[in-house]
Amino acid sequence: MVKNLAFWVMALFFLIIDQITKYAISHSMTIAESIPLWQSVFHLTYITNKGAAFSFFSHSGDWLRWVSLSVSLGLICLGWFSSKLDRWEQFGYGCILGGALGNGIDRFVYGYVVDFLDFQLIRFPVFNFADVGINIGLACLLISWFRSSKPKSSGN
Repeated sequence: MVKNLAFWVMALFFLIIDQITKYAISHSMTIAESIPLWQSVFHLTYITNKGAAFSFFSHSGDWLRWVSLSVSLGLICLGWFSSKLDRWEQFGYGCILGGALGNGIDRFVYGYVVDFLDFQLIRFPVFNFADVGINIGLACLLISWFRSSKPKSSGN
């Protein structure tokens, strides 16, 4: 049986969904093209991002690709060498790994990340499924942390 199975499943899920959707967008749309799925609320908008989340550090050079690689390798080691993680940690770290790998692949292959999910209603920065995975992963880790820090009842 594979140790930390949910970790690997979530990492693979987010990596695959991220890369398939980015491929589909980049091969069917032109840069800056926007397709409204729900006018003024949610669009598919194809952009490229040389920076980190929300285009932070977009003029900072190639160091982000190495950060992505380091995070990915660290998480792979965590999943492989650690003792069995609790379910929420497996989901969390797996989602983050899938997202880090997805955006890392883009950075190494293209020099930028493909973004396309565009919530225009709240003027949120355009993002992708790797970013979704990373944020879901962080939420899972918070749940794990709150569950483990909750005081145990004494049963009296």
